[in-house]
Amino acid sequence: MARIAGVNIPTNKRVEIALTYIHGIGRAKAQEICGKIAIPAERRVGDLTEDEVIRIRESIDRDYLVEGDLRREVAMNIKRLMDLGCYRGLRHRRGLPVHGQRTHTNARTRKGKARPIAGKKKVTK
Repeated sequence: MARIAGVNIPTNKRVEIALTYIHGIGRAKAQEICGKIAIPAERRVGDLTEDEVIRIRESIDRDYLVEGDLRREVAMNIKRLMDLGCYRGLRHRRGLPVHGQRTHTNARTRKGKARPIAGKKKVTK
């Protein structure tokens, strides 16, 4: 099992797919990395040589922001918005949708499980 950027990469998957297990690397960046290092798309992680794994690791460390550093930067960006008190920061602070979605219905992912309102009767027809 190869370890890249602090993540154990599954050995039985293709390199292009296995790299997406690293936070901050999706399919496009994984294809880009494989292209730069000249690793065939159908190669499996278990078939990589130690030299190829080292080249992948160095390429990711040099060119991409991944895992802990990326998570820290995103958290700092959100914290900055909250400290500024701008609209987006207030939405983050209140746990509401940030990108203009409706909240009258839906938005359960951000708002959490629906809580019953005391004293409100259900209307029956």
